[in-house]
Amino acid sequence: MPTSTTDRPSTPPTVWLARGRHVGAAAEEVLRRNLRDLHARGVIHGHLEPPEAQGDRERVFEARWAVAGQVTVRARLTVTAPSDGGQEWVLAAEAEAPWDLAWPSPATMFWPEDPEGPEGVTGSTDGSAGAEGTGWDRAAGSELRLRDINPLPADDKDLRRVLRDAAPDTWTIHVVVHEAMTPDERGRRPLTPLLPPGLRHRVVEHRAAPHQLRAVNWALREFGVEVPRGGAVVLPGVPAPEGYDRGGYSVRTVFLDGSRPAELIDAVTRFACAPRSLPKGADEVLTALREDWHLLTLEEELERERALVAMYAEALEAMTRSRDLYREAAERANEALAAYRESAELAAPAPDVPERNRDTRPVSPFQQLTRTFERLRPAGRPRRPGSFVPWSPRTGAGTSPGETSPTETSSTAPSPTGTSSIVVPAMETPVAGTPATGSPDVATPHAERPGADTP
Repeated sequence: MPTSTTDRPSTPPTVWLARGRHVGAAAEEVLRRNLRDLHARGVIHGHLEPPEAQGDRERVFEARWAVAGQVTVRARLTVTAPSDGGQEWVLAAEAEAPWDLAWPSPATMFWPEDPEGPEGVTGSTDGSAGAEGTGWDRAAGSELRLRDINPLPADDKDLRRVLRDAAPDTWTIHVVVHEAMTPDERGRRPLTPLLPPGLRHRVVEHRAAPHQLRAVNWALREFGVEVPRGGAVVLPGVPAPEGYDRGGYSVRTVFLDGSRPAELIDAVTRFACAPRSLPKGADEVLTALREDWHLLTLEEELERERALVAMYAEALEAMTRSRDLYREAAERANEALAAYRESAELAAPAPDVPERNRDTRPVSPFQQLTRTFERLRPAGRPRRPGSFVPWSPRTGAGTSPGETSPTETSSTAPSPTGTSSIVVPAMETPVAGTPATGSPDVATPHAERPGADTP
């Protein structure tokens, strides 16, 4: 027998799930008409069809009603766009208390239940009877009915295909009933109307003819169950619910004489109430029911607004705390940067200053003139100590006693023959502070301080 290996969450006890297919035309119009009628009769407290989103291929219908006096039920039904096989629908309902199978089926709060439906019309072995006017009670993805008998195909290959396709379907409960002998008119009635209201639209009843017992059990071997002769079995599904006991969900005798099959009803009810994992895709449906709900009362709208205000206040407080932390971190970073810059300035070496720029004290004109004459004094001709050179107002330099200023006279060099002489023009004494233009050996003597003694 297959074991449960799924990691999907369990179905909450307050949730009712179903899935089917509408084979008629304009399923949306059927739903709108029935919802308006139920609201007018007070069966439901309200209904709503949210606006369709752009590009959305599904229509959503919401309804609210009360059961057991004061237990509120919210339900959401989704219908897909029409196709060649009809329109698939999914229904999820959630109550404020654990679901009681004696409560009305949520399917009848959306879809019309024909007065001439399966409870009032005798079924047939070809599956043609029952609720033909409604057209919404087909199992999803197949031609099986939810409220009528579904005879197994006569061909063994088709029979195995039907049972193999039914086993993985965990949205509905599949029951296989074997006819020990060909039943009469009363035995050809479907058993699903005898189930509790909460199960009537979640159970698919398969009927095996008397000669099909061996073929049926051969097909069910891979699921670890078998049908007793003249009895019935509840298929475990794939994966099987935890704690599934094939003996506990197998009924040895089912009397197809119009009487109530209490043992079979008990097995189906226990299987439906046992903890089961959410069917594939049901988690998105349940999330949409809880989070995308639009049919709100005034109290619920006020509560939702208060929740939004609290959420925004919490977000604002978190942003304020984050801003304060950021500001504090920025201040600490600035302080650390300032301390680093100060320590770097103290540790840096003094810049190199040229020798001529280090002494910034003012120099007197006399000191500058003395330094200029020191630079202009020719090398190798030291000044005689104590010699006095008077100052000349024209040249700014002095001459020795008995000498004529070079600027006023010319020097005459004697000729070697004594008959002629060469006149050498006198060299003008350069102004103080400028280099001499004559011979490098001729230079202006340094000025002496007035009053110096002559040797």
